[in-house]
Amino acid sequence: MSSIYSHELYKQPRAPDTAMNSHNPTESAAKVRLDKWLWAARLFKTRALAKTAIEGGKVEIEGQKPKPGKEIAIGAVLKVRQGWDQRILTVTGLSEQRRSAPEAQQLYEESEASIREREKLAEQRKMQAAGQFAQDKPNKKDRRLRQAMKGRY
Repeated sequence: MSSIYSHELYKQPRAPDTAMNSHNPTESAAKVRLDKWLWAARLFKTRALAKTAIEGGKVEIEGQKPKPGKEIAIGAVLKVRQGWDQRILTVTGLSEQRRSAPEAQQLYEESEASIREREKLAEQRKMQAAGQFAQDKPNKKDRRLRQAMKGRY
């Protein structure tokens, strides 16, 4: 018995799209927009934040200040400043989809010099903060010295 709907005659099974369903981040397109890649690599929480950082000059590609739509390829060297830290990254994989953190970390490799510099600066900030708060409350001897200087003791 034939159907009266002609569109049912032309239904054929579709082959799965390998680029869309792939879980391997390096199998996608040869180039990806910079803002999408920063978001997919989990360096920024949203694409809008990535775009704002790029437009604000916080991201450089091989010494150049790019636009958010700039396409990057594997092997590109990026400088990304986030808060106090600056990272020097080499692109090792491309993805337009945001995946889990372990998969996102496979998209880039941070240089050893960058890691050492970030750790050194973090240690300096930690030491400054410790020294700053260590002097907040004087001990008993310091209180008496201050009172003696003011002539109250």
